[in-house]
Amino acid sequence: MEIMTPRGPARVEVDEVSGARLLLVLTHGSAGGVDAPDLLAVRAAALDAGVRVARVTQAFRAAGARAPGSAVKQDEAWEIVLAELRARWPGVPVVQGGRSNGARVACRTARAVGAAAVVALAFPLHPPGKPERSRADELRGAGVDVLVVNGDRDPFGVPDAKDAARLVVLPGEGHDLKKDPARVGEVVAEWITHYA
Repeated sequence: MEIMTPRGPARVEVDEVSGARLLLVLTHGSAGGVDAPDLLAVRAAALDAGVRVARVTQAFRAAGARAPGSAVKQDEAWEIVLAELRARWPGVPVVQGGRSNGARVACRTARAVGAAAVVALAFPLHPPGKPERSRADELRGAGVDVLVVNGDRDPFGVPDAKDAARLVVLPGEGHDLKKDPARVGEVVAEWITHYA
């Protein structure tokens, strides 16, 4: 399905499960897509746990851009997508999340869209080599529980446990979380079912 935003159409791929009592909405990083190994593993594990999953290709990526541009405009478009999804499944709790830049969007908009919780995969704590430019305030400002799953070799840094409801640091993983994506899926599925 396509959802029109001020930045153009966003594409949404929905995987249904019968009797789903939770909607998990996931999105990609700046230059990636919704078929990243960790996102596919989370999708599979969530479906196995009886959770409906929507993977959103944000409007900037659907238009072919490799960078999201203004955070304000990106968040505005995301909120429109979430409003449409919530209207389609009224009364169903929503957990939203994504990888890298998508995790930042999910944290920044969690309160505005009424998310029950956030899943932040490979949260980019700071630009590589620039720890003084911390984005920890986005995690702390989510206003809902945030699960962070990062690799211990991520050049974007690893958030502090005090800034998230739960922090899982996977040994040997980099920013792409592709060494053992099934483990990422297991961690997320076990955590999100508490919000159904």
